Amino acid sequence: MPDFLDTEHTEVLHTAERLGDELAALPARLEAGDLGAAVRQASMAAGVFGMTQPAAFGGTEAGMLALTIVRDTLGSRNVSDLPGIFGPSPGVLADVRDPLRSQFLLPYLAGELRSGFGFTEPADAPRHTWAVRDGDDLVINGQKSYVTGGGDADFINALVEVSGTGPAMVLIETDRPGVVLTQRFGTLDGSHHAAFTFSDVRVPATHVIGEAGRGLGRALDQISATRMAIAADCVGQCRFAIEFVERTLSERAARSGEASGAARIGTDVERVALGDMRIAAYAARSALYRTARLVDAGENAVNEVMAAKSLATETLSRVCDDAIQLVGGTALVDGHPLVEILRRVRALRLAEGPTEVLAANVARGRLDLGLGRI
Repeated sequence: MPDFLDTEHTEVLHTAERLGDELAALPARLEAGDLGAAVRQASMAAGVFGMTQPAAFGGTEAGMLALTIVRDTLGSRNVSDLPGIFGPSPGVLADVRDPLRSQFLLPYLAGELRSGFGFTEPADAPRHTWAVRDGDDLVINGQKSYVTGGGDADFINALVEVSGTGPAMVLIETDRPGVVLTQRFGTLDGSHHAAFTFSDVRVPATHVIGEAGRGLGRALDQISATRMAIAADCVGQCRFAIEFVERTLSERAARSGEASGAARIGTDVERVALGDMRIAAYAARSALYRTARLVDAGENAVNEVMAAKSLATETLSRVCDDAIQLVGGTALVDGHPLVEILRRVRALRLAEGPTEVLAANVARGRLDLGLGRI
């Protein structure tokens, strides 16, 4: 439980605990559609669904600390990956004006349209996706790989290098001539992505999201929010894995006590391993909550966010691996919760920036820019 919570955030914690317990009790036999509907209904009733949505559209527009508390708590129940917990967030479309607001943002928040986020080009791409102006249009060429949500998207918010202007986030409808979905694929964590090519795709210049030339900053804000969400999920799942091990060791001790009269919980080796797991999880969790408070205070916390994401994913990977080692062979069976967590975190160590890249960026922020407190 995070320390030093005020009354408002203590209530957020209690709400998340009640929702987490309710979601954990959902029948495992539910079909995907029924499960999503049940999760959505429970989350709406708890007041959690709207936390990621603007107040102007009926949401509660929660701060980073509140979102972190909820995600951490749900992760501790191993339900943070369930579909439908949070409503659609405006993401890079936040604060857009018409025509984007009425044609895309409002239908998206209402669940009538689906979006994808295109940031990364394939490794063999000759250049970043680019656009040239032609009258009132932009003509876009290039490729995007790992477009999150792209397989079913009605539009993609893509980072595009606009000639003479610089990087811009541009909204591209997927049914426009020249937009080709080249691949749909899933990843180890169960996520779904897509790859696209753009060949002389014409979009109105009004489809530039925000100010042209500042698209990279807008994209990175979205990525930072996602990194914090990943970190909070992972910190919560550390707690789940550790508590799973403790229950297993207690059950073993109880069985041993019944047979021999001794009931000491855990061998010395197991106790050292468990202690190391708890220490690592404490460090990751402390960094996460400090970072959430910095974000809410309006501080430049780019480096702290990268550090929190790196610490959380690497710590969960280590904690889960050690947990499987302590639990034993039963934790290797498909469908075991520790197996599923290990699969997800292996992908999350790469998502929104591999650990090594984030470390290099933290160093760059300090050495080249003189920024950052870590």
